[in-house]
Amino acid sequence: MSYHHVTFLNNQEEVRALLAKIGVDDGAYPFLLPKGVYRHIVLKAIPCRVANIIKQEMLSKGGEAAVSKEALYGEGHTDVLLMGTLKQYRLLVKKLRLQPLGLKQIAGEIEKLLDNLHPATRELELCHGRSLQLGKKTLVMGILNVTPDSFSDGGRYTDIEQAVKHALEMREQGADIIDIGGVSTRPGAQLASLQEELARVLPVVKRLAYEDMILSIDTFRGTVAAACLDAGAHLINNIGGLVLDEGLLPVLVESKAPVVLMHNRLQINAGKPYQDLIADIIHELDIMIKETTAAGFPEDKIIIDPGLGFGKTPAENRLVIKRLGSFKSLGKPILIGASRKGFIGHSLDVKVDQRLEGSLAVLAAAILNGADIIRVHDVKESYRAAKMIDLIKNENG
Repeated sequence: MSYHHVTFLNNQEEVRALLAKIGVDDGAYPFLLPKGVYRHIVLKAIPCRVANIIKQEMLSKGGEAAVSKEALYGEGHTDVLLMGTLKQYRLLVKKLRLQPLGLKQIAGEIEKLLDNLHPATRELELCHGRSLQLGKKTLVMGILNVTPDSFSDGGRYTDIEQAVKHALEMREQGADIIDIGGVSTRPGAQLASLQEELARVLPVVKRLAYEDMILSIDTFRGTVAAACLDAGAHLINNIGGLVLDEGLLPVLVESKAPVVLMHNRLQINAGKPYQDLIADIIHELDIMIKETTAAGFPEDKIIIDPGLGFGKTPAENRLVIKRLGSFKSLGKPILIGASRKGFIGHSLDVKVDQRLEGSLAVLAAAILNGADIIRVHDVKESYRAAKMIDLIKNENG
């Protein structure tokens, strides 16, 4: 009986495990590991003259490169698809660094993209002396909506005692973070006033600050963020792209509280069509990152969220999950909030209270494709699913 089979190796650790299983000499590892991982990189809007140089250099290293047919005439711009092993990219970067026409900068960008794909496990420092370990396991963020009109659980936890009880339950069920929100962001919802949001959120934060749990505040308002951080919250989950309230960024810079930057075409740039869905989202997130760090905020305290449901069709939401690995290009931890969302209901033709299975399916795909944090309503089920997926994802052999 033949046991020949195709195998799929996603990184050098998986290549190393297979080499060890075969019994390859240790001295060969440095040569084989970079050859065992194949990567695709898309360079956007490269001048045709420069693109042709990149193409020829990549081909000379044994890799592949594709440009538009118009690029042959040397005018305008073209996207470039690079295809090669890590070794071929290393040789390409080395050669491009020696050339003019902006190729040295492009070489650095290619090198950074490859490095960002496999970040090391690290500690994320929070406010009030707390921290989270990123990369060791998928972190679970439990949703605590203290609103009367959220799409899934509006009105259930507007009472302080009920909210505190639910937060404690989620912690026991496996939540690493409790995300407290006082404003519904569902399509068509009327935004609560500043006073309403503070009245809903702040008393809950003050009560939970005495418990052993990490608190995130789901807000776009600087005043709410500042008050909650002072009361004991540890990080900010911001859906507003730092433009719905210009007062938020100074609060972040002063407090150094980690922040989730979410892509949002529901409240921001509503109706603006996508030219290239994944590239457009990455570009807009990158703009937010650069604006945040330019103000003096530490880059290593930024988390990104591609914003499922915020100005995206069901098909676009599914594609974001499928291509989630592309967002690792930004070199930031990725948060995914898919729990019970409308695109799941649309895809499966089920109401909001029947979306658990769909939510868990999206969760599984997201973790396998690179999500670091999952934001969920159903903590017990999601925690167990994430733990199982982590075990599968981290197996070598």
